[in-house]
Amino acid sequence: MLQKGDKKLINSWAFYDWANSVYSLVIATAVFPLYYSAITKDEIVTFLWMEWEHPDTLYSYALSFSFLVVAFMSPILSGIADYTGSKKKFMRFFCALGSISVMSLYFFDSVETVWVGIVFTIFASIGFWASLVFYNAYLPEIAHPEQQDSASAKGFIFGYIGSVILLIINLILIQMPETFGLTSGTASRISFVMVGLWWLGFAQITFRKLPSNVFHKKPEKDYIWKGFRELKIVAKEMMKSPTLKRFLISFFLLSVGVQTIILLATIFGSTELGLKAIDLIITVLLIQIVAIAGAYIFSKISEKKGNILALKITIFIWMIVCFCAFLLHKGLPNVAIYFYSLGAVLGLVLGAIQSLARSTYSKLLPETQDHATYFSFYDVTEKIAIVLGTLVYGLLFAITDSMQWSVLCLALFFLASFIVLSTMKKTKYVQ
Repeated sequence: MLQKGDKKLINSWAFYDWANSVYSLVIATAVFPLYYSAITKDEIVTFLWMEWEHPDTLYSYALSFSFLVVAFMSPILSGIADYTGSKKKFMRFFCALGSISVMSLYFFDSVETVWVGIVFTIFASIGFWASLVFYNAYLPEIAHPEQQDSASAKGFIFGYIGSVILLIINLILIQMPETFGLTSGTASRISFVMVGLWWLGFAQITFRKLPSNVFHKKPEKDYIWKGFRELKIVAKEMMKSPTLKRFLISFFLLSVGVQTIILLATIFGSTELGLKAIDLIITVLLIQIVAIAGAYIFSKISEKKGNILALKITIFIWMIVCFCAFLLHKGLPNVAIYFYSLGAVLGLVLGAIQSLARSTYSKLLPETQDHATYFSFYDVTEKIAIVLGTLVYGLLFAITDSMQWSVLCLALFFLASFIVLSTMKKTKYVQ
């Protein structure tokens, strides 16, 4: 078994980002939302014996439901996983659930099968986000505190590179389907299968190296209730740590902005700015490529200047991005160029803020073996932030009939996060 801090162990852990990031780019961001909109455009769909005049609303509700499911179950499952030493088993299960669900989207080929798209969208989302709880929980177990910034950044860098490679392959398939004897719709559905196979296949590299089934407490028959007890113990310990509590508050506030922008950036570009699908996909690719450099650059800044300062710089840049997006409108000459430029700046801090948040939280944890339980609280914080962010964004859009004010409001969440982060005390590993 590889020892903590071993480069081979860290690389194999980080490779799970390479495996699963194709879901977040191809399925959650670029290809599937456009495919879903094309299938359901100007149609009234039926789901759960209800007619939906706006299918996009049904899709957003499905995602919100999946986030709530993960937020509810991850602390419970994490407590059980920590008690029984079975993080790897849970991670394997949710990886399989997510990847198989993504492949099942192949059977969503018409309005009549929209239920397939919705049901497996929910399962794929649950599989993706739940597996990340256990994946993130391995960080303090595979890397020493001084290695965790670079290890976390390496994961995001692997993820961006892998997802860009597969997205380009998928776009070639979708843009030139006749070359392969396919229709555009069939090419899109094949890309879903490719995502699932990529995710499940490359994940095996990670699973071969990660430690598993290490029981740090003697398992008993009523391990489910012991898992609940584990959750209660960790919750009490967190309440005793002002630094950890303040960081989670700051993380919650920045996640409202970050995750909402990730989910709704393409909708902002198409609805508010009237950009074409190809412009949006180019922007998404640009963001991913620049994010590779951003994650690396800010991991180096954090090593020299500390996590808190590095995070504050990224949050400040996010505020600038929100303000610049507020100034964009359809009538602006060369608006696509401005959107590309904004995407490049966004990419610089996208991977950086996510990577630094994960490693900073890992460094703040006390000496413990309950890493999955602690990271479940981190995950729940992020999921609740997503629900709040999308709700605020949608309400402001409904009230003002403009997404510009919604984006500007997100800047206030970043400002609040910046202020809370400024009150945090430095620790041994978080400077």
